[in-house]
Amino acid sequence: MSRMIVDCAIYRDGRRTDGPADFSDALDEARATGDAFLWIGLHEPTEKEFDLVSHEFGLHPLAVEDALSAHQRPKLEVYDDSLFAVIKPIVYEPESDTVSADELMVFMGDSFVVTVRHGEGAPLAAVRRRLEAEPEVLKHGPTAVLYAVSDAVVDHYIDVAAELQVDLEELETQVFAPSGSGNSKNTAAEIYTFKRQVLEFRRASGPLAVPMSRLAGAGVPFVHEHSQPFFRDVADHLTRANEQVEGLDRLLSDILSAHLAQMGVRQNDDMRKISAWAAMAAVPTMVAGIYGMNFDHMPELHWAWTYPVVVGLMACAVIGLYRQFKRRGWL
Repeated sequence: MSRMIVDCAIYRDGRRTDGPADFSDALDEARATGDAFLWIGLHEPTEKEFDLVSHEFGLHPLAVEDALSAHQRPKLEVYDDSLFAVIKPIVYEPESDTVSADELMVFMGDSFVVTVRHGEGAPLAAVRRRLEAEPEVLKHGPTAVLYAVSDAVVDHYIDVAAELQVDLEELETQVFAPSGSGNSKNTAAEIYTFKRQVLEFRRASGPLAVPMSRLAGAGVPFVHEHSQPFFRDVADHLTRANEQVEGLDRLLSDILSAHLAQMGVRQNDDMRKISAWAAMAAVPTMVAGIYGMNFDHMPELHWAWTYPVVVGLMACAVIGLYRQFKRRGWL
């Protein structure tokens, strides 16, 4: 049980206080005072471990199922005794330039907030420390936790979008590099891989816009009545992040189209060169073929100057074709 519980604390009047070690007793104490709440953080709990928490806090079975199975879309659901939010933090690996999404679930109810984390990309220790340093924000109760978590995740979206923008500029330079300076096949694969990273990003950030809009409005149960400006700020940052990632996706589509157009132009150039060399080779082949038929009554067959004249004519024809193709830019 201790493995899954990352932290458990009672907050009263915006400040952390010492409480019972058992979270059940801590919840009773927080509810007894009326102006406190319990924040318990869990990391990848098993079904058996989470049953203890869900029973004590009265969490809805459907929300518990979502929290255990993970692989959920960002959403906000209201139940009789709790509010359930799903947020997908983004993890960016600079060594491999890859993007992956973890999951973070937040349960809010009467004097409690439970955060369930899946993956290593959303450590909440820094969020908890930041909140504990801002008691005026923490006075808003469990709503402050949901705001701080959302704000940290969305701000990281913007940071990751900036990193992807740098990677995209490097890819753009590679695509529009002079012909022959890179492997076109690998470039196309890199573009498709990059689009997959952007798609992973959009799956995490795009659906979160609706829950943030609901939280920024009024009438959401278990949400502090004066918290709307905070969630409006998060929604504004999320809109900026979504605009950035949509811009990345459009640029990638344009870069892919430009790359394919470049490939078509290069293939046309190659075909023109091949056609030019084939035409130059066809003239001497045709002449040699005619004189190689060995007919008895063939004109010029027994002339003394036939060989040098024919060779000269073939050379002149090839040189003339070469100059013509060169002038037209085929060679």
